[in-house]
Amino acid sequence: MMKSHPQRFSPVSTFSPEKLKITVLMGGVSREREVSIESGTCVAEALKEAGADVASADITPNHLEILDDKSIDVFFIALHGSWGEDGQLQSILESKGLTYTGSPPKSSKLAFDKWESKKLFKKACVPTPEAALFEPKLKLWDALKYVIKPLREGSTIGITIADSPEQAIEAAKKCADEFGDCMIERFVKGMEITVGVIGSEALPIIEIRAKDGFYDYQAKYIDDKTQYLFDTIEDAGFVRRIQKSAVDCFNAVGCRGAARVDFIIGEDGVAYALEINTIPGMTNHSLLPKAAAKADISMSQLCMKIVEMAMADAATRKPAARR
Repeated sequence: MMKSHPQRFSPVSTFSPEKLKITVLMGGVSREREVSIESGTCVAEALKEAGADVASADITPNHLEILDDKSIDVFFIALHGSWGEDGQLQSILESKGLTYTGSPPKSSKLAFDKWESKKLFKKACVPTPEAALFEPKLKLWDALKYVIKPLREGSTIGITIADSPEQAIEAAKKCADEFGDCMIERFVKGMEITVGVIGSEALPIIEIRAKDGFYDYQAKYIDDKTQYLFDTIEDAGFVRRIQKSAVDCFNAVGCRGAARVDFIIGEDGVAYALEINTIPGMTNHSLLPKAAAKADISMSQLCMKIVEMAMADAATRKPAARR
């Protein structure tokens, strides 16, 4: 079988950034605050390298003063988790007619909710593992393992694996107590992969190999033994189908700008969509920048492309956003 080749992309940027004033929004109030600050710092450095006039702001629901600065052309959102990624901040920006990066409020809210996004994946004919919303009297199907997930958390926060229906229900009760709504999903054993999407184009696929076989918060941010590999799927046609599924998920949710879709390739050879992340990590070791680099897109080019898409979208919105 043939090895897949990196996809070729159209030119990344078509305008000069020198006169742009961009403020990177970071921090927030979620459990992912520290990761957000790291992402935002890396984005700011990349935009400065591209030549833009860049500032950073640690923003929270009680500190929104930066949004009143009328000299700012674009707000680059680098927040992860609740309030920053779930549509709430996007709604505030929309109400003020501001130009901002990423997906609109409704799409952000849908993507952040694992159950709602799963329904949209199905509607787009993209396979996704069987799942059920948790309720105390839920009767589970028979499976070897189950995955318990909070509906509205990122970075695999709160996710656990159970070996029996009884364990799954008990774990779901604890999850619901701590995080609110949750779901129980059929565990799919296989290859874990992720696909970045920029606009309507999919980036090269990354295979993720966690040391302990579970890509949790520890494996993402702490364990330096987690492996990120390219070109491990030899069937070029299968690669293209997975990339198309990623774009289909992106479009089904109504995303804009850049996002990342996580899949697992089961032992049955099916690529199951797990979730979509509308504000992927943007640190130097994050997956979206890694995939972009594989496609010969530098961090500065990636960030400027995201800004460019935000400006293009703002130009078409009614009433037109301030640019």
